[in-house]
Amino acid sequence: MTEIAILGVGLIGGSLALSLKKNEDVHITGFDVVEDNLRMACSLGVIDRGTTHLAEAVAQADFIFLCAPVGKLQELISFLRYTPLKEGAVISDTGSTKVSVMEHAYGFAQRGVYFIGGHPMAGSHKSGVEASHDRLFENAYYVLTPPEGTPNEIVERLKILLAPTHAKVVIMDAQKHDEVVGAISHFPHIIASALVNQVASYNDEMDWYRCLAAGGFRDITRIASSNPGMWRDILLNNRPVMKKLAEDWKQILDQISELIEKADGKGIERFFAEARAFRDGLPEKKKGALQPYFDLYVDIPDEPGVIGRITTLLGQENISITNISILETREDILGVLRISFRSHEDMEQASRVLQEKGYGVYERE
Repeated sequence: MTEIAILGVGLIGGSLALSLKKNEDVHITGFDVVEDNLRMACSLGVIDRGTTHLAEAVAQADFIFLCAPVGKLQELISFLRYTPLKEGAVISDTGSTKVSVMEHAYGFAQRGVYFIGGHPMAGSHKSGVEASHDRLFENAYYVLTPPEGTPNEIVERLKILLAPTHAKVVIMDAQKHDEVVGAISHFPHIIASALVNQVASYNDEMDWYRCLAAGGFRDITRIASSNPGMWRDILLNNRPVMKKLAEDWKQILDQISELIEKADGKGIERFFAEARAFRDGLPEKKKGALQPYFDLYVDIPDEPGVIGRITTLLGQENISITNISILETREDILGVLRISFRSHEDMEQASRVLQEKGYGVYERE
């Protein structure tokens, strides 16, 4: 029997537990400081047992996963450093920054315990153990950052354990991970929030900004609605990378500002063309550092009951809807009704159902 300890039973910890349960002969102990989370996790079958005592949770564990927020990881690692652990145990985390974690994860090897950094690049717009799903990591990249000198067989043990997640497990250097994820995930959250704050400051004097921002602007700044405390901790744990990205961004803004001031039409067009070329070459429908949105845009007539008919059609096919909204401003979007789904599969099924009933349905590329 393989003993697994999940420290932090929320969306990520719960989904990881459900995936790992596909392995034969595993027993999962969940640790959380909130007893209600443990009771919920046990009742949902996410974990086999729960405890609020950390030392008890890890005492006999063959694998220990730290699924707490980034700001709590160093505290957990410090506790484990001086806690009796099973010889040969493998510790990993699920945080989105790796250098700060790996710098703190010292003192284990001499005890016959191995620490391998981890980052499953998947998530959900929902939170909590009740949102756990055994397919959350499917086809997502799962980055491992083993420190230098980690035996290959230990890394392979962890990779074999993670196989039921159906994630794409890759090995990366911790510094390189933070640079890449900083650019494609962490920094975009800064940009989105800065843009929203800029428009909000203008809106203080003219409410039209808020009224007309309901369409494309709201879409491209969705990530500005993320948890502020979580993003505070992520940025503080990736400071050098964030500082360099901010400096590079200032240079880009200065360059485009100069092009506009000089009325350099060719330069401006080249700026957008280069961005379009790279963006159009990105992989489609794959999970990455930013959480994907599975949205359909539907043309509907302005008449009573039409939204109810659409939701009934989808309900009859057992298609789950996570959100539905009317777009009042849609200059760059076809379709007046936006419907959001949990997965790409649900979205594709809904598209087929609605098109069969004669509705115009569009996806945003």
